[in-house]
Amino acid sequence: MQDQTKLLKVTGLCTTFHKNGRALPALRNVSFGVNRGEVLGLVGESGSGKSVTLRSIMGLARRYGDVTGQVRWNGRDLISMSDRALRRFQGREIAMIFQEPMTSLNPLLTVGLQLEETLRAHTDLPRAARLDRAIEMLDLVGIPSAAQRLKDYPHQFSGGMRQRVMIAIALAAEPKLLLADEPTTALDVTIQAQILDLILRLAQDMDMGVVLVTHDLGVVAQTCDNVAVMYAGRIVEQGPVRDVLRAPHHPYTVGLMRSVPENITPRTPLYSVPGVPPALDALPAGCAFAPRCAACIDACAQERPAMTLITDQRQVACFNPITKTQGNAA
Repeated sequence: MQDQTKLLKVTGLCTTFHKNGRALPALRNVSFGVNRGEVLGLVGESGSGKSVTLRSIMGLARRYGDVTGQVRWNGRDLISMSDRALRRFQGREIAMIFQEPMTSLNPLLTVGLQLEETLRAHTDLPRAARLDRAIEMLDLVGIPSAAQRLKDYPHQFSGGMRQRVMIAIALAAEPKLLLADEPTTALDVTIQAQILDLILRLAQDMDMGVVLVTHDLGVVAQTCDNVAVMYAGRIVEQGPVRDVLRAPHHPYTVGLMRSVPENITPRTPLYSVPGVPPALDALPAGCAFAPRCAACIDACAQERPAMTLITDQRQVACFNPITKTQGNAA
């Protein structure tokens, strides 16, 4: 999985926050890679570490905690860079779409000024060219009357249009990697499909890698090439989307898939993974999922399972991985 030719190669990424003298390990030994034109999906319950992973890659998490490991971008390690050196890559080569565009956009500035600010920071375009580029980007993401709408404020846009503005800002400097943190949160199904189609189309047109954080396995199935399943700050399973969704090996992945309503009759109770995720300052000594796992064996409570290659492209961190003959054990 960790091919040396990967555009982005994350190895052993650990992020720990501190509160009232307690260490809170939000990420523990996270490793994955992304190529040009490839879409990687990060899935898992809230609090599993998906958003922290993106913020650690961007260098934002180290303002509030300790970040170790390696994040190699075109062979350069972003973790060891100073904040000043890292800013050359933020927005220009690696861009991020944050959740909730209404809170990510500045309500006091027009969208034109916010687009122009990004272009001024990350390109050498003169002012007139920046204006043309801003209009081009709004038009590219499907906002009608782009030239006129540059003068509008965020509150004058609908939720879907604000998200399009966020995408336009993120892609204005033509980055090679896009980190999308639940870009369709709180949007209706129709707008969600439009936004995802837009991101995929632009990724193909710009030969751009994408890391997509989402809770929706249907979105992963439709949009991603590979998927990494996160639990309690670790990746517990990863591989090509088709392989993972057709034959999941980790009991947690099985549980996530069973939680998706499918072919159910009215008033049938919906399945949910039993129990709750562990607190970051009270992680079990062994596998973090062991207290919730029906396939747990003695080793699970005593030792933390390492990521193991199942095939050339499949990895799972489990002492008792699920097979087809075992059925759904979560």
